[in-house]
Amino acid sequence: MRPGEEAEVPKPKVEEADSVTDEPLPAEHLSPLATLVDEVLGQVGYEMGAATEAIDDAVPGYGGLFDPATTSTELRRALETLSESELTRPPAPEPTGDGFVLYVDGSSRGNPGPAGAGAVIMDAEENQLARLGRPVGSRAGNNTAEYVALQLGLSELLTRYEPHRVDVRIDSMTVIRDVWDGDDPTEPGVETYSEAIAVALSNIPEHRYTHLADSDPNPADALATVGADIAAFGP
Repeated sequence: MRPGEEAEVPKPKVEEADSVTDEPLPAEHLSPLATLVDEVLGQVGYEMGAATEAIDDAVPGYGGLFDPATTSTELRRALETLSESELTRPPAPEPTGDGFVLYVDGSSRGNPGPAGAGAVIMDAEENQLARLGRPVGSRAGNNTAEYVALQLGLSELLTRYEPHRVDVRIDSMTVIRDVWDGDDPTEPGVETYSEAIAVALSNIPEHRYTHLADSDPNPADALATVGADIAAFGP
């Protein structure tokens, strides 16, 4: 299939369409500091903007999550305080219908290296409803990050809405061949993600993918980059 072409496919075969829960999504190895950031992200539904704002407000003085003047100790204390607080998801914006567009992207520096995942949920008219991101692992490959991005986007889409159809826009042919073409995963250790993705898609009556070329704009790319920045945090 050429870049930019769309493919409509049947639902994947799964033994049972388990319900999607609010339990934390799995992650690869992260430093304790990056793990704390991921926990805060999970509390707000992986809304990168909401998490960053909450962390910045919790850091004393004028520092913040990515401010070089913020020490690891200051950041850790702020994150521990937030982890023990009652942060909640921002209200989900109202979509125009039950059709959605989901952009996903993964990023790994060094492949393997610090990796992040990003996802942007839109309604059928491409109004942005959610901008999601998270660290994947301190030494994870790009393909793993792509799987995590798709799982992240689908999980949050099903948590927030009742989608009847979704167009997943993705540039990873590795994930496409596994998820939609039925190939066995070629990336070691991604079975947890690919199985969860299959279950999520089984809960959406109509789903299709659009393969993005490298030159196609992808709003999830910047979120994946921020996730990789977080994954690079030291101890």
